[in-house]
Amino acid sequence: MYSKVFEKLLAEITDRDAQGIARTLGALVSSGAVSPGDKLPPIRSVATQLGVSTSTVAEAWSVMRNHGIIETDRRRGTTVRTLPKSGRSRYWRVPMEPGTLDLDLSTGTPDPLLLPRIEPILEKIHSDLEVTSYLDPPVLPALAEELQQRWPYEAPGLIVVDGANDGLDRIVRSIVRLGDTVIVEDPTYPLLLDILDLAGSQIVGVPLDEEGPSLDAVAEAMASKPVAMVIQTGAHNPTGLSLTQGRADALARLLEPTDTVLIEDNHAGATADRPGVSAGAILPDQVFRVHSFSKTYGPDLRIAAMSGPAAAIKEIEERRQLGPGWTSRLIQRVLVEMLRSAEVDEQIALASQQYQYRRESLILALADRGIEVGDSHGLNIWVPVAREQLATVGLAARGIGVAPGEPFRVHSTDDHLRVTSAFVRDGFADVADAITRVATIDGSR
Repeated sequence: MYSKVFEKLLAEITDRDAQGIARTLGALVSSGAVSPGDKLPPIRSVATQLGVSTSTVAEAWSVMRNHGIIETDRRRGTTVRTLPKSGRSRYWRVPMEPGTLDLDLSTGTPDPLLLPRIEPILEKIHSDLEVTSYLDPPVLPALAEELQQRWPYEAPGLIVVDGANDGLDRIVRSIVRLGDTVIVEDPTYPLLLDILDLAGSQIVGVPLDEEGPSLDAVAEAMASKPVAMVIQTGAHNPTGLSLTQGRADALARLLEPTDTVLIEDNHAGATADRPGVSAGAILPDQVFRVHSFSKTYGPDLRIAAMSGPAAAIKEIEERRQLGPGWTSRLIQRVLVEMLRSAEVDEQIALASQQYQYRRESLILALADRGIEVGDSHGLNIWVPVAREQLATVGLAARGIGVAPGEPFRVHSTDDHLRVTSAFVRDGFADVADAITRVATIDGSR
């Protein structure tokens, strides 16, 4: 039963140390010559065939296991792992086709009309920009200073990346191996689930209450020995809930005796209209934090700051040198000037007030019609309905786009719509009427 793997390995191997064995078998898996589910020969048999010690083969197996190439089960022995299935991602099942509806409330994005003006910033800095160096520090010293002053705890390591999603992806790739368990909120951001699926992780969802992830559910999920837990710290997408500092501290105490790292996704920035909270003051060496500036200052800036354990951040930074190297220092300079601008601060404060007004007006209009949404912050509200697919189609027929709840869910089954209240500039009663008409449709006759 092992002949296929033996033949391929013996034919291809050149270096017979542990790294050479692991590298050869990994290449055979990547090329398809050895398939997911194929059983690997016993360590002793491989050692005999290759003329090396059993400890050398055992080390090679360990390397491959750490890289998620193989897995060992008492009943099946050691086999090549089955990779996650490909297909259309959750993320791209959320937004409606741009430009197809009169009112698109499916996007989860900020209103472009409420973003701060960037023209004065560009005019201010255009005369002294330098774009010539590959060797300057990856983070502008001026931006590093601003970030350290604004960070909610003293960060051991801090870098700049290309938006919150880039930061999350880099953290996950650095700590999650195929088969590792990761705890997430349920529901949560679809792209995070896509990232974790691509990493081959086992996703465990925990429900939310009014303060954040349920402590009882997290405590139960810890029995699965997760390598990480990912939470949103403000204006949770899709529910609009905001984590309290008390719940963040309680999560820190729960994780402190373990090796589980906590990944804080502060994607909403100032649009959350709540102070940022963090567990980093209690667990500075166990917390990664990603803070995005895109929703507040402009999506096309594609910039976020990321902190974490010093050694881990250094490793991510060095790995990044093999690809993009750094986030454009031009963009960094723009952000520095925006962070220091009193005019931009005023524009952001006005935008936050407008988002709050639009959100609360729509929530109140829905409540007047018997639909309770609950407390919410940021750009979105999470609306309960009888059948989300029918409600989504029904609203589209009325010229209104919304996101169905399915891409956001892990284990939960309650039907919801994510409605981006940020784009309801007026006509709150009309939008609430349309949602109310479809909220109770269940498809039964």
